[in-house]
Amino acid sequence: MAQSTKTAIAFVGMPGSGKSVCSGYMAAQGFFMYRFGQIVVDEVARRGLPLNPMNERIVREDIRQQGGINAIAQRALQPLQAALDDHDVIIIDGLYGFGEYKLLLQSLEARLVLIAVFTPRHLRYARLTTREERPLTEDEARTRDYREIENLEKGGPIAIADYTIVNDGTAETLIERLNSLLAEIGVPL
Repeated sequence: MAQSTKTAIAFVGMPGSGKSVCSGYMAAQGFFMYRFGQIVVDEVARRGLPLNPMNERIVREDIRQQGGINAIAQRALQPLQAALDDHDVIIIDGLYGFGEYKLLLQSLEARLVLIAVFTPRHLRYARLTTREERPLTEDEARTRDYREIENLEKGGPIAIADYTIVNDGTAETLIERLNSLLAEIGVPL
């Protein structure tokens, strides 16, 4: 089989690292973007629950308990492949677990590139307490970190990432670093 010319770029990182800043920027540049977390948000709404971190966690864990650790990635496969039919490069915001990574690597008809966005924990927690959408207290952020590492295998994709961007400054600095990396790996803006 010939090597695919299609590319799926997945941004990985802990909550508050800047994944959504990167993927949102790419979407604003015209790239198709798929947010794994939207599957959970949509399911929270479908169940008629208020959208908050506790209900998101309950639903995220329930989806995986019912469908296995890769259930969210399984739900994402069809829309991702459909997007690859129409786009040369797609963006995935928030790939969670190592099993999800392996599933996408095996199933997507595209080159899968993982970009880890790393932010020191104290900066992530400060950002999470002040963000407009779904803010967390420092204790909630710490608890979420532990749950995502222990229950969702979140550390695997971060550890095996093809590239890492350090986000320890402004959003503008993060975007400059992203643009440099995209040029390096040959993704035209």
